[in-house]
Amino acid sequence: MRFILILLLFISFNSYSQCKQYIIGAKGDKLNCVDNNSKKQGRWVIKVESLRGERGYEEEGEYENDFKVGTWRRYSLEGDIIAMENYRWGQKDGRNYYYDHMGQALREESWRAIDPLNPYDTVNVYDVNDPTKVLGKKVVKIETLSVKHGTWKYFDPMRGVIEETENWYMDKPARKDGDDLLPIDVLDHTVSATKTEDKKKTVPKPKEVLEFEQGKGKKKIKVRDGSTGG
Repeated sequence: MRFILILLLFISFNSYSQCKQYIIGAKGDKLNCVDNNSKKQGRWVIKVESLRGERGYEEEGEYENDFKVGTWRRYSLEGDIIAMENYRWGQKDGRNYYYDHMGQALREESWRAIDPLNPYDTVNVYDVNDPTKVLGKKVVKIETLSVKHGTWKYFDPMRGVIEETENWYMDKPARKDGDDLLPIDVLDHTVSATKTEDKKKTVPKPKEVLEFEQGKGKKKIKVRDGSTGG
């Protein structure tokens, strides 16, 4: 029994010794760990006081090698939840929810995080004449590490209904095509191509116009050429 207690104390001490800086929470757990490489690790609780009219808040979540990961929750200083955000590689990823100080939904955002060590993505190449047809794929470099991707919803907090929605595809405005999202610029190219094809189409001429051009309906007009005599 004594050996077990010594072992537990050793494990606890070893765990704490991995942090050069930390605080002890109300439940005796270790919080706000900064490791020997000056990187934030483990569970953190951060408090921001009100300043110059801006409401203060508290947020809690996990750090991994200085990056926010998983679900982070933000509370008002009165203890009401005002945001629930998801992170990957320190960037927003997936669905994120925001509430007013009465707990009513304000908006729902959808993000996609990009790996900072590999800021590239493989995207579909669509047929401009048929935006539902994928011709192939190409690799593109992502300039920002978190992009709007998916459906965003804005709520009326008084009635609890959706007021507006936005669709995004890799930070570009998009439209729904069934369950898929397509960038609007792809659809715009499709519209332009369709209009161009429409212009090229031959429209059948009415019967009266054809008869007129063939001379059946033309009036015979004498032309004076200025000559005299018989």
